[in-house]
Amino acid sequence: MTAIEIPSGSQFELRSGDQRAIVVEVGGALRSYVAAGHELLDGYGAQERCTSARGQSLIPWPNRLRDGRYSFAGRQHQLPLTEPAKHNAIHGLVRWANWSAASSAQDRVTMTHLLHPQSGWPFTLALEIEYSLSRDGLTVRTRATNVGSGPCPYGAGAHPYLTLGTETIDSLLLQAPGQRHLTCDERGIPTGSAAVAGTKFDFLRAREIGDARLDTAYGDLLRDPDGRARVRVITPDRTRRATLWLDAGYPYLMLFTGDSLPKPRRRRRGLGIEPMTCAPNALQSGDGLLTLEPGERVETAWGIAPE
Repeated sequence: MTAIEIPSGSQFELRSGDQRAIVVEVGGALRSYVAAGHELLDGYGAQERCTSARGQSLIPWPNRLRDGRYSFAGRQHQLPLTEPAKHNAIHGLVRWANWSAASSAQDRVTMTHLLHPQSGWPFTLALEIEYSLSRDGLTVRTRATNVGSGPCPYGAGAHPYLTLGTETIDSLLLQAPGQRHLTCDERGIPTGSAAVAGTKFDFLRAREIGDARLDTAYGDLLRDPDGRARVRVITPDRTRRATLWLDAGYPYLMLFTGDSLPKPRRRRRGLGIEPMTCAPNALQSGDGLLTLEPGERVETAWGIAPE
């Protein structure tokens, strides 16, 4: 018998009512999420390798780190440059690691990974990502515990691309809660911030994405009474919509229209909506960066609600 290679490793299928999600071993990532017969993620197939961080978790930092360098507790560190064209380190250290299913049921799975010290990262983190389905949709809870002997810097993010089945995202209506956007240089490193009101970055009220080119981080998020910030995408006829929510542990949000993806056929097929616990380049700037003391644990949550 010939073994069949699955680039994303073991597949874990969750079901609840008309919902179905697939979580994978490689990166502990979310490959697919279907509700009422409609795929809500621009993900990847079982025989495909993940590209462009689709559905991956971004730990222990999201987005970019200039030159891969940072200082913590009086020591300098150099991480591998995983975005060499821009001389950055990008999206953390666990995207391609093997994760294990610590527990599972029909409607949920908890993936775990122990991030050991390595080049540029002399810390140890025990990580858990719990994916669960319920009447309210998909919920993703990320937990990190510092199991090392000293303080540890920490940031996290996620990288789902939402779709409502349109050929491109151009015709979709978008409502997003960011009141300020981070200005950045040509390498994607923040240089400051500005109010979105009246600019091309303003999606506080739902409007068509059109030809907007976004690779943009937002802060100062408007939140509903339950403490959650929400991003909504809606079809032009308003017959279908989906909401991505993020709890207070995610004070930053990235919107990415995918114009710079390496494969043209994948560009603008889904909208990257990325919850982030800290700003891009936070290991240098400290903007939103957490410090976990030995034994300290942090939990954050985001999710997708089909409507």
